[in-house]
Amino acid sequence: QVQVVESGGGLVQPGGSLRLSCAASGSAFTINVMGWHRQAPGKQRELVAMITSGGSANYADSVKGRFTISGDTNKRTVYLQMNSLKAEDTAVYYCNADIMTTRGGPFRYWGQGTPVTVSS
Repeated sequence: QVQVVESGGGLVQPGGSLRLSCAASGSAFTINVMGWHRQAPGKQRELVAMITSGGSANYADSVKGRFTISGDTNKRTVYLQMNSLKAEDTAVYYCNADIMTTRGGPFRYWGQGTPVTVSS
């Protein structure tokens, strides 16, 4: 069984910073991609950033230059450093792990989400 667990959300003032962490656990799988999505109230879930097993990172245009994804898919961990936060960054942030198993894949697993609120 695969588990994905996020932490690090909270309340921060505009212009502030937060760091989200995510770890995947379980057995008999490798990870191709780990990433972060977010879902604001009344909106669809959207990609924020992702990192591949080769270390390549991609970002949504709305967070480029402010957010940095890091981590190691071999260690099954990923982080999201969020700087210069804006009110529009307020959302529940979800970590995903896209895994390969002996049954094939990739299969996407999600964490439970961690809320981020940017407000004065």
